[in-house]
Amino acid sequence: MMQNAPTLRRSVLYVPASSDKALAKLASLSCDAVVVDLEDAVAPDRKEAARQKLAGILGNRPAGVREMVVRINALSSAWGADDLAAAIVCRPDGILLPKVETPRDVLEAGDVLDEADAPGTLRLWAMIETPRAVLNIGAIAELGRDAASRLSCLVAGTNDLVAMTGVKATPDRRYLMPWLMQMVLAARAGGIDILDGVSNDFRDLDAFSADCAQALAMGFDGKTLIHPAQIGPAEAAFSPSGEALAEARKIVTAFTLPENAGKGAIALGGRMVELLHRAQAERLLAKAAMIAK
Repeated sequence: MMQNAPTLRRSVLYVPASSDKALAKLASLSCDAVVVDLEDAVAPDRKEAARQKLAGILGNRPAGVREMVVRINALSSAWGADDLAAAIVCRPDGILLPKVETPRDVLEAGDVLDEADAPGTLRLWAMIETPRAVLNIGAIAELGRDAASRLSCLVAGTNDLVAMTGVKATPDRRYLMPWLMQMVLAARAGGIDILDGVSNDFRDLDAFSADCAQALAMGFDGKTLIHPAQIGPAEAAFSPSGEALAEARKIVTAFTLPENAGKGAIALGGRMVELLHRAQAERLLAKAAMIAK
């Protein structure tokens, strides 16, 4: 199955719904997406107050942000159901579900959206942050093949995975790598996006850029962020390079030549290029066009 139409989710910034200081910076941001967080970043005694701020936050959407997403608390928690109901009323672009462990977790949230007559454009994102989620990743991502599920994006919750499994969090993420690659493979099978987890030291932008380069090499579509300083490096890493765009144009142009009409594979620059390479090239060029807008 081919992936859905390209989206721009290179830089996805978490912003606590309870932090007036962080929220005040939204108007000046130019990241691809903002996740207004009601979960991890909000203390239990501030959950209700944060939820009540949702309408005001989403009603003042930053001009430079393409998607506004709300991360609710788990539906099994004391706050989840009310979070989801409040988010639906505010009509964000997406709702990020934490602690997703089975397809049923996504489907149950989707049922609530359907019962509330939420628009079809309101999509679901799923955090993959527990051992059980990793074991069930194929079945979860498979929901992406059915538009009725609303599942649009997976988000790696690397901090929780480290905490719950006890693996060592090394700078090169060697012990997380097998699970991260499983997530990417599942996302591609389901035709949905996959975002890398956060980098905790927002002051070390060199290390952050290295994380982004690694995530890009693994096949991630973008990275989740915890500080505005990380936006620029993330967008630089996940934007097509000039060299890649030039190669993509060559491939697309070559397939349009009369002598290549109807061919499934052609010779280009000393190598064999197939229709799947043309599709990849067209997708890359479409992404570049979105960035240029």
